Amino acid sequence: MIRLDRVSKQYPDGTVAVRELSLDVRRGEIVTLVGPSGCGKTTTMKMVNRLIEPTSGRIFIDGRDVTDADPVELRRGIGYVIQNVGLFPHRTIEQNIATVPDLLGWPRSRRRERVVELMNLVGLDPAVHGPRFPHELSGGQRQRVGVARALAADPPVLLMDEPFSAVDPVVRAQLQDEFLRLQDEVRKTILFVTHDIEEAVRLGDRTAVFAQGGRLQQYDTPAAILGTPATDFVADFVGADRGLKRLSVTPVTQDDLEHPPVVHLDDDLRSAGAAMATSRWAVVLDADGGLAGWIGRDMTEGHGTVRDHARRMEAWVELDDSLKVAFGEMLQWNAGWIAVLDKRSRYLGVLTPLTLHAALRRSVEADAQQVQASDIELETVQDA
Repeated sequence: MIRLDRVSKQYPDGTVAVRELSLDVRRGEIVTLVGPSGCGKTTTMKMVNRLIEPTSGRIFIDGRDVTDADPVELRRGIGYVIQNVGLFPHRTIEQNIATVPDLLGWPRSRRRERVVELMNLVGLDPAVHGPRFPHELSGGQRQRVGVARALAADPPVLLMDEPFSAVDPVVRAQLQDEFLRLQDEVRKTILFVTHDIEEAVRLGDRTAVFAQGGRLQQYDTPAAILGTPATDFVADFVGADRGLKRLSVTPVTQDDLEHPPVVHLDDDLRSAGAAMATSRWAVVLDADGGLAGWIGRDMTEGHGTVRDHARRMEAWVELDDSLKVAFGEMLQWNAGWIAVLDKRSRYLGVLTPLTLHAALRRSVEADAQQVQASDIELETVQDA
């Protein structure tokens, strides 16, 4: 969808911002550009919509050489989101979102429908927030408006220049979650500039790591960059704790799960105790296969049903959540295990600290050997 072919940018004083950069971005993927200040990542992005003109090389969008296009028309077909949003302070939120459709001559009714659609999509109430002005919204809300405005004319390409860096960490995490949810719905081709390696690996389908002077050091999946840095520069940039960072890009899979005994709410205590003959506890499910809690073997003495003695279980994640989310749940609830559910809240198995660590090891080894994680057999202390 986006292709940079040996693109360079050199300023009149001789400073090289980007050097002989070749990069392909597939349709519908998020590519994050990351590196230290002054490494050329923002310059690279701005050359795509020709806010900065390349010194040499060619840039293609959907097969079209953008260096031959009219710059103004080009920009109207590319969504652009910046750090401080850049909303027009004298225009309402509705008017800000409708800026590009207005310039393109859309009928008023169509502009209004699009504004309402996008405000709902980014989680803002059109009736409440639409008539307001930017200064009446929080930083996180203004950033949502910026995303909505960039999507207004339904551009195939979206450029985002550190869009979440001006908000506090809690709001930033919320915006990242919303951004990923939104991408699942709209499937745009996105170049996303950030200086934060954790944000880069969390959001990117692929990540490009730049060094000073606009030199591309590695272009790969986030997991590969964290697991097998291509250069010493990349290894230093992602940090010695890259194993911990990798937790955020490694999903929980079926292969990671353990399967302790399972009982149901309406089981009698005697049968529940028998099911736990080789275990000190069991997972308790409801009639629909949903997680209802847990019960210990020492709680099955006497009469009655599991329902009368089961303990509620708060620690759970969904399949495909990251290992970082799972680890956080373990720490928050001080849990020796957490349940894993599918998208319909049905129980699948449990994740323990041991299986979480094994999942991380499999992911690293899979990248190193260039095979699927499910093909990796780990050697344990017991095997030695």
